[in-house]
Amino acid sequence: MSLLQPRALTLALALAYPLISAQADPAQTTATATDTDSLPTVQVQSARNKLDAARNGLSPDTGSTIYKFSRDDIAKLPLGDNTPMNQLLLQTPGVVQDSYGGIHVRGDHGNLQYRINGVVIPEAISGFGQALETRYADSVSLLTGALPPQYGYRTAGVVDIQTRDGSADDKPLAGSVGVTLGSHQQRETDLSLHGSQGALSYSFSGSYEGNALGIENPTGSRNALHDQTHQGKGFGTLSYLIDPDSRVTAMFGVTNNRFQIPDVPGQTPAFDLANTDPKDSATLDAKQRERNRFAVLSYQSVIGPNIDYQVSLFHRYTDVHYQPDPVGDLQYLGVAADILRRNEANGLQADLSYRLNNEHTLRTGLFGQHERAVTANNALVFPADADGNATSTTPLQIQDNGGLHGSLWGAYLQDEWKPVHGVTLNYGLRYDSVSTVTQESQWSPRLGAVWEVSPSLRLHAGYARYFTPPPTEKIDNTSVAAFLDTTNALPSDANTAVRAERSNYYDAGAAYQVNPQLTLSADAYYRDVRHLQDEGQFGNALIYSAFNYAQGRIYGLDLAANYKEKRWSAYANLGLTHARARQVETGQFNFEQDELDYIASHWVHLDHEQKLSASAGFNVQLDQGYAVGASALFGSGLRNDFANTGHLPAYTTVNADLSKTFSVGEAGPIQARLSVVNLFDRQYQLRDGSGIGVGAPQFGERRGVLLSLSKDF
Repeated sequence: MSLLQPRALTLALALAYPLISAQADPAQTTATATDTDSLPTVQVQSARNKLDAARNGLSPDTGSTIYKFSRDDIAKLPLGDNTPMNQLLLQTPGVVQDSYGGIHVRGDHGNLQYRINGVVIPEAISGFGQALETRYADSVSLLTGALPPQYGYRTAGVVDIQTRDGSADDKPLAGSVGVTLGSHQQRETDLSLHGSQGALSYSFSGSYEGNALGIENPTGSRNALHDQTHQGKGFGTLSYLIDPDSRVTAMFGVTNNRFQIPDVPGQTPAFDLANTDPKDSATLDAKQRERNRFAVLSYQSVIGPNIDYQVSLFHRYTDVHYQPDPVGDLQYLGVAADILRRNEANGLQADLSYRLNNEHTLRTGLFGQHERAVTANNALVFPADADGNATSTTPLQIQDNGGLHGSLWGAYLQDEWKPVHGVTLNYGLRYDSVSTVTQESQWSPRLGAVWEVSPSLRLHAGYARYFTPPPTEKIDNTSVAAFLDTTNALPSDANTAVRAERSNYYDAGAAYQVNPQLTLSADAYYRDVRHLQDEGQFGNALIYSAFNYAQGRIYGLDLAANYKEKRWSAYANLGLTHARARQVETGQFNFEQDELDYIASHWVHLDHEQKLSASAGFNVQLDQGYAVGASALFGSGLRNDFANTGHLPAYTTVNADLSKTFSVGEAGPIQARLSVVNLFDRQYQLRDGSGIGVGAPQFGERRGVLLSLSKDF
């Protein structure tokens, strides 16, 4: 499998895996039937393969575009299993890098949906840490474009993670352990365990990471001030095969991340605090803590030879807590706000696939979720005049708490139809309804088509009507009235609830296999949007809040090339994006009036628009266990200045690695990897603190060297 194989451009590949798996099971059982000791295990493995094929049948890819990373692809990147999820996805066309670990797919701000083994994982509150890791994935796919009806809500891209199957090793215990040390006080340890016994299989992964560059440096210096982070993560699955046609699976994930907010030296206080000397800006002590928890319980089964279904219950808890420097924040910002955002969600997801005949496969399902969001804001501010000038050096305390309940549900029905040989249509309809600060609903038709023109050329096209509800965990319910006549007064008195986004998405593309080693693909898209959702960092806490533009227009082109031979592989991607919007219609209280007036009468660039992005990489397997590889990212620069009228300079960064597998006697092989981040030590800026919803400058990481050791057992 090539690193970025555009598998969704061909239905044949999407459907071939479940068919091949299902056909292989009887042969596998027959081949080992003479071994009576292993017969029960073989039967269990065969049943698992059957259910895995059924799960694939629940997730069609028709008409959309998929870029897939196998476990081998991930291992060949310069950071290997330590590659963060956002850095992995940046190796696909049309994905743009942002600060705080954020990425943008095809000109959208966030709007990503994460699924693990086909189950939607509810969203976490914005933060700096990566809640999901690549190390426990057997494969990671990014689905984008005109998605089939079963995909709703967050539709810029669907990140589909298939976890390692504990039964693959066919032994009670296997796993790996690793350690990484390097620049910026980097230290990381990880442990993975997986195995199976009879009908029971399991997989667990845990890691700890600490370094002195938790958040992007706000200055261009090599080392940031006050930027320590401590991150602990865990993930696990437990699966039990009830009978050859059904199984129950439990899945959980936990993340605890702590960050210091980096300081900028040499600043001058803007406010005086009674009986307190000015505090050095290099010694401020603001912090942020992020926690995420999720748990999923799934039952999967089949009814007869033609019906597959899966039902899942899920729970998610997430919170972000910003703790200010009480003195420093008051002196430099005029507000020291201790802010806690917490969100809890419970829900159900059910999917069913019915193979009606050789020409038609029907799929249907539903999704329901209830959320409760809480915001606690305990702020110290100074009284101020109409121009925002403090009228006292003694702060006031304002408690601005809020909360809301929200519900979201939807259902879909679609048909995968093969009218003639080589042509597949996937058409259907979904209905969605949301009730939070807004009560809205929509019927959304979808149509996708794939034409296998020849064994080497495949074309696809699709249309999707999308309905994107406002992210409950990012709705800012700040009270405008509570902060009137203070140094935290909001620039506008509008306080409109965030609305659901509605869009028409058009997508078309082609994939051409030049020869068995080389594949080329191209994909064009256009999106016409009403109530376009965007997010920004407004205020001193590094937390995003959502708002709407009245209209948006986004279009672009993605190009990819992939080459793979036995011992080496290479890829190159190019993305061109145009993303504009006009008229802020909700969350106006976060904007200055002159900015609102300009956006009302002009089409402005979205702050996350990067007109040109590119990625490339290679890996070569050498003799005697050596391997060498590199990856590169290019960006033409995100938007900045008043109303996003400018953009930052272009940049290019290169990561590289050299690995060696050693044999240590009876201990077996150990892999050592030397990785270099930003090989040429380029100084580049992701944000400069200007632009719509941009709160602070952020520079990319300077050169860093990492040494990793890992051992499988």
